[in-house]
Amino acid sequence: MTGREPPRQPPAVQHLRLCYSKLGPARFASPRDFARAFERALRRAGVPMAYSSGFSPHPRISYANPAPTSAQSFAEYLDIALAEPSDPREIAARLDEALPQGFRISHIVETRRPKLAELLEASRWWIALGDLDEALLRAAVARLLDAPAVRAQRVGRSGGRVVDVRPAILAMSVNQWPAQWTSAPQGPAVAVTLRHLVPLVRPDDIVAALRVLCPGLGGDHPGLFTRESQGPLAGDGVIADPLADPRADCATLAPDGPEMSDTSGTCRTRGI
Repeated sequence: MTGREPPRQPPAVQHLRLCYSKLGPARFASPRDFARAFERALRRAGVPMAYSSGFSPHPRISYANPAPTSAQSFAEYLDIALAEPSDPREIAARLDEALPQGFRISHIVETRRPKLAELLEASRWWIALGDLDEALLRAAVARLLDAPAVRAQRVGRSGGRVVDVRPAILAMSVNQWPAQWTSAPQGPAVAVTLRHLVPLVRPDDIVAALRVLCPGLGGDHPGLFTRESQGPLAGDGVIADPLADPRADCATLAPDGPEMSDTSGTCRTRGI
């Protein structure tokens, strides 16, 4: 007696790639929290999703390098597969209405290749640690950039882990929080571009490394982290827009409104 064959789902007819932001109170949502909220939004918006085959079919969604819990981001990305052709602008508008407050679809494109994770090579982060002495912060950043290796302790559910942050740092400087972002924290901020390596270096690892070199820096301030962009690395080290990368074979179809894609190759940001 042969076992029952699992049901097969029809193939996807359209693939969409989305850029969304995660701001304000939404930053406390974990990647798993967002995944649950996004699947609910897909159902509420009536998006004609394609499903995986098997006895427990799931909507075909691919998440790539989500921001950690408590971090804000203007540059989160995911792919969805549809079972019937749809207008990407309409899908974006319906999802915007269905998503919880703090999550917003900023760009959407139709895409055919390659895998999203292959395009996300680096991220640019902004880190605020409260009203610090700027000279002290600049000295700590300079020491980090001059060091061949800086190992920081990362504490997680599975125990501690030591991470060398230095190989991931492509650029790092002390600046004022971007003026176009509202609710700016007090004091100077660190802008750092991190290459996506294994293990992935996170902004809290950078804070831990700075405190290794300058104990007590920022006191007990947990840090405010905001991802400005992530995507493929251009030849000059600038992070390009993954939705505009020629490797993605995309046709840009940003939602209507003031936050349309520009022609600079970077992702325009919304205010926090």
